[in-house]
Amino acid sequence: MNHERKLIMSILIKNAKAIITMNDNNDVIYNENLFINGKIIEYIGTDIKDSDRVIDATDMYVYPGLINTHHHLYQTFTRNLPEVQNLELFPWLKYLYEIWKHLDDEVIYLSSLVGMGELVKYGCTTVFDHHYVFRSDLECDFISVQMKAAKDLGVRFHASRGSMSLGVKDGGLPPMSVVESLEDIIKDSERLIKIFHDTSKYSMNQIVLAPCSPFSVSDELMVESAKLARKYGVKLHTHLGETIDEEDYCLETSKERPLEYMERLGWLGEDVFFAHGIHFNDQELKKLSDTKTGIAHCPISNQKLSSGIARVSEMVKMDIPVGLAVDGSASNDGSNLLAELRAGYLLQRLKYSNDAITPQGMLRITTRGGAELLGRNDIGYIKEGMAADIFMLDITRLQYVGTNKDPVALLATVGVNHPVDYTIINGKIVVEDGQLVTINEKDIVSQANLKFEKFINMN
Repeated sequence: MNHERKLIMSILIKNAKAIITMNDNNDVIYNENLFINGKIIEYIGTDIKDSDRVIDATDMYVYPGLINTHHHLYQTFTRNLPEVQNLELFPWLKYLYEIWKHLDDEVIYLSSLVGMGELVKYGCTTVFDHHYVFRSDLECDFISVQMKAAKDLGVRFHASRGSMSLGVKDGGLPPMSVVESLEDIIKDSERLIKIFHDTSKYSMNQIVLAPCSPFSVSDELMVESAKLARKYGVKLHTHLGETIDEEDYCLETSKERPLEYMERLGWLGEDVFFAHGIHFNDQELKKLSDTKTGIAHCPISNQKLSSGIARVSEMVKMDIPVGLAVDGSASNDGSNLLAELRAGYLLQRLKYSNDAITPQGMLRITTRGGAELLGRNDIGYIKEGMAADIFMLDITRLQYVGTNKDPVALLATVGVNHPVDYTIINGKIVVEDGQLVTINEKDIVSQANLKFEKFINMN
């Protein structure tokens, strides 16, 4: 079956009930066709184009592929652990580091494939992962392993070369067994940029440099990572503004608030985006707006770890770049960006009432917002010439009766509690009838469960 699919070079999506473009005019196009030729959207209109594959979309909504802007795919193997369910971030991390210090290539490959597979089944077409746990006792090339998993699945993948250089004996949080030297981190970061960072249009792989957090890295690592990133034109990413504990740590160690610390180290600007960004005051929000520094919003993780509610509705009004993210599977227990979209919308409604971000606005940050954070102008919305990254939803289901007045709002207000019907990435069908078609899902589940049992019992 996989061989046959590779031969499909063009796809006609015929008579779509609605095409939700998220273009500059927020157009919704009804009862027209969308033609994919190779990796791009070549035509939208009423003409019937000859194609290798025709999909009847009479009862389907077509959306731009969702973009995930922060994840920890390796955490897929530490979901639903009873020991950490009622912990906040710092004790949660300390417990889990004792498990994560045993990561190996097989865990990384299978956990990445499982996490990305779940994302893709729920409409995500571009995945950014923040991997920062590297064993000092093992010569590991975890990022290359992740790249293989992304290629096997067929997902557009931005990988980060994360890092930790400040271990527990030096006042940091992680155990020394997952701490690396500055020299090794910078050397490997440059190696990965040279191998994988593809800036061409419609690229499937890019690299981001991403020291973990203020409580696990040195000032020197932050400065040198920024220098290297700007030398090669890659994005910068880290956790920031996630918890009060982080704020207290920065005030104690550097006598600065977290954003002040970042500004001193040169970590503000259009090439920087932070994960979480909950605990910013008014002046700090203005600083983010003035510098166009971005935020990857993680609503479910923020709730589970009792971290707080990010001021997303205000950020959007202030033109702060914002994307949506699932965060680590262990702090979310899932990799479902559609669930994140609805949870994020409802959480903002709870906090801001009538001043909350709209359902359309929530979808926008999950598509165009994510593309902006990752520095992409070829993904994030549906238009001729854009990358063929879309997902499709059959609305002839019981839960969608009475919902068809607003296909744009549907994802945030009604929500989607099942895999999407189609996900197409770079012009290739990756999900069909709710099932992954580029890999054998049952085999991967079996392999992953076996490896999980071995991995979890090492600790």
